[in-house]
Amino acid sequence: MSTSGEKSRAKSPQGGRPMLVLGAEGLNAFPGPALLLDHDGSILAANHRAEPLVQAVAQDRLGCLSALLAQPGATSVESLPLVSGGTLILDLVSIPTEGGQTVLFGRDVTLERNLRAALVESRQRYKDLVEISSDFAWETGADGHFVFVSPKGALGFAADELVGRRPADFVLQEESTHGPGPFDAVSPVEDIEVWMRQSDGNPLCLLASSTPIRGDGGEWRGARGVCRDVTQERLRDAALSRANNRERLLSYIVRTIRDEVDPADMLKAAAEATARALGATGCQIFRIQSDDSDFAPSAEYGTFGDARPVLDTFEASDHYDADLGDWRVLASVCRYRHSINGAVLLWREMSRAAWSDDDRLLIDDVANQVGLASEQITNHERMVKLSRTDGLTGLFNRRAFFEEIARRFHRLKREGKPAALIYVDLDNFKAVNDVHGHQTGDEALLAVRDLLLQHTRPIDLVARLGGDEFAIWLEAAEEHIAVKRCQDVLEAAKDLDRFSGSPEKPLGCSLGVAVHGGSYNEALEDLIARADKAMYEVKRSGKGAWRIAPAAEDGGAA
Repeated sequence: MSTSGEKSRAKSPQGGRPMLVLGAEGLNAFPGPALLLDHDGSILAANHRAEPLVQAVAQDRLGCLSALLAQPGATSVESLPLVSGGTLILDLVSIPTEGGQTVLFGRDVTLERNLRAALVESRQRYKDLVEISSDFAWETGADGHFVFVSPKGALGFAADELVGRRPADFVLQEESTHGPGPFDAVSPVEDIEVWMRQSDGNPLCLLASSTPIRGDGGEWRGARGVCRDVTQERLRDAALSRANNRERLLSYIVRTIRDEVDPADMLKAAAEATARALGATGCQIFRIQSDDSDFAPSAEYGTFGDARPVLDTFEASDHYDADLGDWRVLASVCRYRHSINGAVLLWREMSRAAWSDDDRLLIDDVANQVGLASEQITNHERMVKLSRTDGLTGLFNRRAFFEEIARRFHRLKREGKPAALIYVDLDNFKAVNDVHGHQTGDEALLAVRDLLLQHTRPIDLVARLGGDEFAIWLEAAEEHIAVKRCQDVLEAAKDLDRFSGSPEKPLGCSLGVAVHGGSYNEALEDLIARADKAMYEVKRSGKGAWRIAPAAEDGGAA
């Protein structure tokens, strides 16, 4: 190797391969790392830029060295770690020199490789982001046809099945954009909702964002954009909206029921509210008031058909949803604690729309509420009955009897009709209890109840006022009718002798009668007093008879 610093290329005497003659100054002049290596790979000289390369050779970390020494002119790209951190990437080439030595030149391609990697990564990142943020990317040409669709395709079609076709061929519905849609965009658009048809015919909701493509002269050359499938989101939104609507309608029905103070009006309000809420022509509500009873009509609204065929199906099913004659019928049983206690029937004319899934869900909710309301009404009726009836005989008690005859008395006075009040008091009843016990006494009272009911009409009232005192209100009865009833009761009372405490004290009854003529100005209290007085006169005169009280002293015209 020359020491004069010249650089020359010499030829072999035999015409072999030219050898490079390079001095130390030549190594330093090279802009990148340069090493002079002996035939065994030991370093003979190096420039100041070759420090990372020198360390790699010295530490036997340059894996390509043997190949570079064995094949002069060979190249290799190597990555070398730097002391300061990071990595140096060198494009290495070996050139033979005289004396069997090799010069190793390196070109720093770190920036180039990093830029290339960054570009590749950037493109991949962009591709990944597009795929993540959208279901497919697309581009249309100047003719409005797809010229590009991302490789995975769209709408159930492969990409090449869409290219060349018009987007409009697949559009079902497009949100109003006051201008061209996303596939024909003349200005950037974002999140335009488009309903499109899939390959299987099902609708798909897409959110499309796009920007126009323009030529050098500003002419429109198409559009490119991305679409994201939001079908499930829209379906969930629609389902939530329908659920909220059902909840709103149910709240309206429940509120209507609860706002009724009178339990008797609760189901009437429920029938009307349900018909209005579900757009029905008519609504019927039925109740089952005991385990062995059938569906009984309790409330109705609007017009409807024959409910019997519908009610008969509830032996096998809890729901009815079918056309019946000229009606579309939707019905459901009502339950309380798993037991059927009623039914709700909805009627809609055949000219109206069929029942929807929301209607079917809502009627079940309504039926549950009506079931609760029916149970509340049943409990109320039971409480009213207990408060108005005698616990032993089931007849009206004193309070209920006088409340009812007061209502009837005022109506009869307005209409000018007659009526009669009969007080019945048992004779020698105490002896029955004293001799035979209270159980026999109760049996005697039940026998009295039966004979009084047998000799009165359904429109009459019979009550146990307390102890062994009973009362009868004969509706619209004149004096001769009252007399006949008294005679019949006394005749039937002979059968009570079997309960008597002794022959000397037979069980019988005494009756006092007061007749209201219909034109009297007599007060109800006076009528009651006359009947009571007549009864006690019978008791004082020997019992076992009847007596009519004298007419009211004030007998003027009403």
